[in-house]
This record gives sequence, C-alpha cells and structure tokens, in this order.
Amino acid sequence: MDERGHAPVEEYLTSLPVQHRAKGLALIRMLEQEGPNLPFPYSSQVRGKLRELRTQQGKDKLRILYFGDARRVFVLLHDMVKRSATLPDEDIRVAETRMELHVRRREGKKK
Repeated sequence: MDERGHAPVEEYLTSLPVQHRAKGLALIRMLEQEGPNLPFPYSSQVRGKLRELRTQQGKDKLRILYFGDARRVFVLLHDMVKRSATLPDEDIRVAETRMELHVRRREGKKK
C-alpha cells in the first residue's frame, strides 16, 4: 500500500490492456512459485533490496518493482511501462519511498 492506503500495483494492473495485465499477473505468479530463486530475465536487482519483475508485451517493457520483507513476503511497490534502456530515477524513488513506508509500518506493528 502507498501513503494513501491504496494498492498502486493492483490499480495499475487493472488499468492495463488485457494482454499487458496477463503478462504482469503471470510474472507475479512466477514470483509466488519461485520466490527469491526467480532467475533473470524475469527478475533482476535494481538497487539494495529493490528488485524488478521484467516482461515485455510487443514493444512495451513492463516492470514491477518489489522487495522481500523481513517476513519473507514479497511486496509489490510500483510498476510502469518502461520506454528507455534504464529505469527512470523517479520510478526508483517512488518504489524506495513505498518500501520505507512498508518497513516503518511493520516496525510500528511489532511494538
């Protein structure tokens, strides 16, 4: 969830064309099945604990940024259709902000 309590990845996937949504959901299922062993080209490290799920539909490169939290649960943070060779810094910052928010919420529930 983001700072407003919304599930941005779910909302984004719902808004995509059917073929794009199917590819995104298939990637998420692969992550559920393979966990941290999901290999490249389906998953790759972005920065620190931040990783990306990777697929392509036509010329569109679909990316879902995620991380594995302390409970070994994968948290989907942000997604986009990538148009350039590298991930835009703004998208990485959004995902890192949501990751920090998730960690703070989890730590608050432990107390």
